[in-house]
Amino acid sequence: MSEPLVLGIETSCDETAVGVVRGRKLLANVIASSVEEHARFGGVVPEVASRAHLEAMQPTIMRALQESKIELSDLDAIAVTAGPGLVGALLVGVSSANALALALDKPLYGVNHLASHVAVDLLTHTQEFRPSIALLVSGGHSSILKVSDLASEIESLGQTLDDAAGEAFDKIARVLGLGFPGGPIIDSEAKGGDREAINFPRGLSLPKDMAEHAFDFSFSGLKTAVSRYLTANSNYKRADVAASFQEAVVDVLLIKSIKACVDTGIDSLIIAGGVAANSRLRELAATRCKAAGIELRTPPPALCTDNGAMVAALGSLALSKGLAPSSLGIAAASDTPPTQPLWA
Repeated sequence: MSEPLVLGIETSCDETAVGVVRGRKLLANVIASSVEEHARFGGVVPEVASRAHLEAMQPTIMRALQESKIELSDLDAIAVTAGPGLVGALLVGVSSANALALALDKPLYGVNHLASHVAVDLLTHTQEFRPSIALLVSGGHSSILKVSDLASEIESLGQTLDDAAGEAFDKIARVLGLGFPGGPIIDSEAKGGDREAINFPRGLSLPKDMAEHAFDFSFSGLKTAVSRYLTANSNYKRADVAASFQEAVVDVLLIKSIKACVDTGIDSLIIAGGVAANSRLRELAATRCKAAGIELRTPPPALCTDNGAMVAALGSLALSKGLAPSSLGIAAASDTPPTQPLWA
């Protein structure tokens, strides 16, 4: 089936998201976020997220169908994020997808949340997918992946040893009194600051660290350095701190990603996940990839954060390749590596 019509459901965290794709064409991408309900807690509360998914699921599906101008009976398959993520939140999406697939007698594809972030590339570029290095940076994950085939062959080259980049943004935004979620707020605040004002550490980037952890990340030392700086400098300029912190994160992400391209001989880099929307990361990645002769592919900001379109895209790819669907009744898995793109 060359251009399957697939509905994708994503509920791994605080967005209830439903997307519809036909082959590699995006027809609808509807997101109901509960972020405002979590903001007063300074982070996502799993029980609040799960209840919000229950309330938003049906109207979000209906709106996606309306925007794509299709009926449920028109679908060729259902795709759903089965993991990783918050298990209670995942269960809402997986249960909904199982019910739809059973009622409609359509194949069901359980997909990996992390792999689907990379698969959104299919919706934004027309060329055939070729082996790529993927820098996956989001609220809960920071990884460097070697992606030979999106649906079947993904190898993890490195990952964070402590906090993910998105978590570091959230925590530094909190100590700066900027609010939640931290990524967009720090990005905005940093535009008015001097990114060279403070030389914050680049974790695991010294020669001895690169020898042992060439593609791994660590942001705990950076967080500590920022906190100590704030304690020692009561008259700090918040914009300078934000800009210097952001530069340290972006710098080390790209040092390791470009090294992965060079070491593997793969001249294509995909940056995906929520942090991929960061304006400084996109700007510096374009400069460094051009200098290194590496093709850079980043989704538009609206498709960087969690969305149903990326889930539908991976399901559509699996169906078009003739891969077997998942079994009805698939379970959610809160901790699954990106090397498992599809559920059996």
